[in-house]
Amino acid sequence: MFRSSILKTALLLLILVCSCRNENKVSEEVSQIEINLAVERFDRAFAKAGPKDISGLKTDFPFLFSERMPDSLIVSRMKDTLQHQLLREVDEEFGDFNETKREIKRLFRYLKYYDKSFSVPKVITLTNDVDYRYPVIVTDTLVLVALDNYLGGDHKFYANISDYIKLNMSKNQVVVDLAQEYAKNRIFPNKMKNFLEEMIYFGKVLYFKEKVIPFKTDAEKIGYSKEQLEFARLNEEMIWTHFVENEMLFDDDNSLVSRFIADAPFSKFYLGIDNETPGRLGQFIGWQIVRAYMENNDLGILDMMKTEPSKIFNESNYKPAK
Repeated sequence: MFRSSILKTALLLLILVCSCRNENKVSEEVSQIEINLAVERFDRAFAKAGPKDISGLKTDFPFLFSERMPDSLIVSRMKDTLQHQLLREVDEEFGDFNETKREIKRLFRYLKYYDKSFSVPKVITLTNDVDYRYPVIVTDTLVLVALDNYLGGDHKFYANISDYIKLNMSKNQVVVDLAQEYAKNRIFPNKMKNFLEEMIYFGKVLYFKEKVIPFKTDAEKIGYSKEQLEFARLNEEMIWTHFVENEMLFDDDNSLVSRFIADAPFSKFYLGIDNETPGRLGQFIGWQIVRAYMENNDLGILDMMKTEPSKIFNESNYKPAK
């Protein structure tokens, strides 16, 4: 038994060493990829503009102006004191955009590494009246980042926003949100039929983020505090056992999504511990299933994103950490 334990430990160490070497090799290759990133600050241009500049703004940023929008509405926005305050706060937090730009550039390098067809888009910064449901928009040629959604969780503009949402309204989450949108755009369309497929969908998103923003912590990737991530890791077996014993995996009850997948202050087991839990624990479990699948199968990340959830689960040999 003692010898078997030594062999298991040695094997684990060997796997960790090989994994580190592979990660270092990828990091070195990624650093050699050339990325020409253009960032245009519409927020600053609008803050400095007056009515006489509207025509120029429309020429420079045609995709931000509807043909049905009268100039009078734009002038009214320019004179709005609340808009002035919002733009000042954004400029104070993001006057120097270099740090965020470096992170976006790193993300684009990793995207190019894993997806040779990736073409670097133009990045536009703006404000959207703190509509935190849509902090970023991603297309093949354009990325829009609404900076007023990233002023820091304790900002006065967010006083009426729930704490679990404010947790991720900081500048360090800009690149995380971008990675999430790129992940969603690469998942093979599949109508999710049950709770397990919902978990694996978000497991794919989180695994993709793990690969394209490895410079972010796991807590940042999933949008947890350090304490919330620690809870998920320490209670992984309990969470999985609860799902299995209550026959939730293949259940198509939509309430399971709101209880364990959707953004929420806590997960709803309907147990005394609920208030101690972070929300989205179903996403965390899905992440671990996809991790197990990728450890046990030799395929690229883009192929995994197109793989059926049932195949991922059946071939993952997932067993929760004890």
